Amino acid sequence: MKTRSDSHTFSGGDAAFTRTSLYGSAAEHTYSGALSFMRRKYTRDLRGVDVAITGIPFDLATTNRPGTRFGPAAIRAASAQLAWGAPWPWGFDPFDRLAVIDYGDCNFDFGRPETIPADIESHVSRIIEPDGPHLISLGGDHFVTLPLLRAHAKRYGKLSLVHFDAHSDTWHDEPGRIDHGTMFFHAVQEGIVDPATSLQIGIRTHNSDRMGFTWLDAAWVHANGPQAVIAETERIVGNNKAYLTFDIDCLDPSCAPGTGTPVVGGLSTHQAQTIIRGLEKTDFVGMDMAEVAPHFDHGEITALAGASLILDYLCLRARNESTKI
Repeated sequence: MKTRSDSHTFSGGDAAFTRTSLYGSAAEHTYSGALSFMRRKYTRDLRGVDVAITGIPFDLATTNRPGTRFGPAAIRAASAQLAWGAPWPWGFDPFDRLAVIDYGDCNFDFGRPETIPADIESHVSRIIEPDGPHLISLGGDHFVTLPLLRAHAKRYGKLSLVHFDAHSDTWHDEPGRIDHGTMFFHAVQEGIVDPATSLQIGIRTHNSDRMGFTWLDAAWVHANGPQAVIAETERIVGNNKAYLTFDIDCLDPSCAPGTGTPVVGGLSTHQAQTIIRGLEKTDFVGMDMAEVAPHFDHGEITALAGASLILDYLCLRARNESTKI
């Protein structure tokens, strides 16, 4: 098990640029400094990297309130409140076990929207192919998950989807359209996601065609609890390679007001954290956090929820990796 620390090598702050090791954590002022995700080093050097973080500041596919292009920056800023030591309740620092970097953001030409999906897919493929690190992506509106899935399916084959959301995002659509409510329809049509081994958690909007996905809707989660969600996820996904996508509007607006299409009656942050912390048997190949729109946030609680859920996912990976050694 890796247990390295560079806590004495960047005590002057701005660890995103000054750290000399990819491992370890040290406290910085939460209100200043270079705002990489969790103060990880900003670099595009993938040598020795276990996990890369990248931002996809895209929101041209929204159907209601815009602003998720600012989501990656908001999640990075909120993560500064978490980047000082072992997170509760894990009892260890994931960055002592995993070499994690912030790769920066995907670049694309906003004036050529028809080229953006391919630009995102190419950006992701450069990171993960052929033997690149595990990738966590910061959206952006939820459409970005479609090119993310395309890139991951090239490497891993057809994937099971573990999808947290208020919306199913499987409404029927025409080929080639860019819409944050139809990307999983396209993913099934393209054969990159297997709906029979996939599930959607927290749904609370109507869609008459579930396209073969299992729904654990918000009412089911509230009635049965997080442990039942974990058990159902393990049963449905089995030993398949899986991809985790989390639309922040899965959370109730009381926990995540800063999003484009809020729907009341959602999960609490605690429920979502408990579920993610328990998914240790699911073989995830990647993750994204989508639909954080900071201009509609209050006190950064939405961005902080997004950053905290990603940190739990990183701790889950760190714990799983340590048990393999």
